[in-house]
Amino acid sequence: MVGRRPLGRQFGWLWAAYAVSAYGSGLGFGALPLIAVLVLHAGPAEVSTLSAVGPAVGALIAVPLAPWVEFRRKRPVMITMDLARFAAMATIPVAYAFGRLGYVQLLVISVLVAAAKIAFNAASGAYLKALIRPDDLLVANARFESTNWSSIAVGPPLGGAAIGLFGPVITVVADALSYLLSALGITAIRGQEEAPRTTDTSGVRAGALLDGWRHIMRHPGLRPLYLNNMLVSGLIMATEPLLAVLLLRQLGFPPWQYGLAFAVPCLGGLIGSRLAHRVVARYGRHRVFRTVGTLRAIWLIGLAFVRPGVVGLVTVMAVELAIIINMSLYTPVVATYRLEHTPGHLVARTLSAWSIGQQASIAVFTALGGLLADVTSPRTALTVAGLLILTTPLLLPRHDHTRQQEPEPACTHS
Repeated sequence: MVGRRPLGRQFGWLWAAYAVSAYGSGLGFGALPLIAVLVLHAGPAEVSTLSAVGPAVGALIAVPLAPWVEFRRKRPVMITMDLARFAAMATIPVAYAFGRLGYVQLLVISVLVAAAKIAFNAASGAYLKALIRPDDLLVANARFESTNWSSIAVGPPLGGAAIGLFGPVITVVADALSYLLSALGITAIRGQEEAPRTTDTSGVRAGALLDGWRHIMRHPGLRPLYLNNMLVSGLIMATEPLLAVLLLRQLGFPPWQYGLAFAVPCLGGLIGSRLAHRVVARYGRHRVFRTVGTLRAIWLIGLAFVRPGVVGLVTVMAVELAIIINMSLYTPVVATYRLEHTPGHLVARTLSAWSIGQQASIAVFTALGGLLADVTSPRTALTVAGLLILTTPLLLPRHDHTRQQEPEPACTHS
């Protein structure tokens, strides 16, 4: 099977580091909003603000970080970002133990973690493109996608059980340690990494900050995918804090059921990611973009109909399952297309621009969702998000640009 072919020991270490971090984040899924609700007794607006400020301010910090990442060796950048996230998350259990945990601290940590995540992902994407053959990119991205969803399937139920047994910050401890282990795994990767194209100060000129966006907006295939991704990601992620308030506070779901409602559907991520290579080979990428990109958007409205008890739990699971199967098939295909159609010396800035736009959109929609929920109700805000996302397929590429524009060769300057 193509999906099982070996990609080399170096990729194995990178994948292992990603897996450790992903499973730690799975255990800590929604940890900051959960702590805000259970420990600080925050309301809908405060919980949504917490989820919005991190992506928004983190994205602003990541703008000048993009060229800094581009013109440096990528492994040290990844290790630094992992250690920064470990240090930030580790302050939460310390403050909680001394009775000093506060809302402002959670806001600051969410900002730092968001900025470090964007820089890490940009560096890792550029490193992956240099590490493996172009023909293996879809297989590699599908493996990352599969790992991501399996970690969410396993992590939240275990995290919910751990919270019930050991208190609300235990999953944060696990998440923090996973970043430390990820840094150690990346350190274990052997081989000489090629020097970046340039290390002089011209790399941080004002124009360099916008090079990633210029590349995306000038590319006829990347531009509609980028705009569609911002809206879909923003609307889907805006529902997370709304559901936390609705399920935990208004409908009385215990934490373990809240985790279960998101964990079980994530098994669908294994299905979609493993099918990605076969579906692209059979139908082509453009059809995946149009058909699967549409299918991932039509189910969110179902969250507006969640009710108490088993029926409500099953409703959340069914909606999330449908969304995740399509997202896990769609995402590695887009990620591969993005790498293939980005020259090597622009990869980090392009990935940063993509992540910054996504995080900014998440911040805006999350904040607006929280305000709407505060004025009306979480259920009303979920309904509005579900209706708005139905318009997003209009932004998907109408023409097949996957063959019209060949990918530019990666830069191999040493």
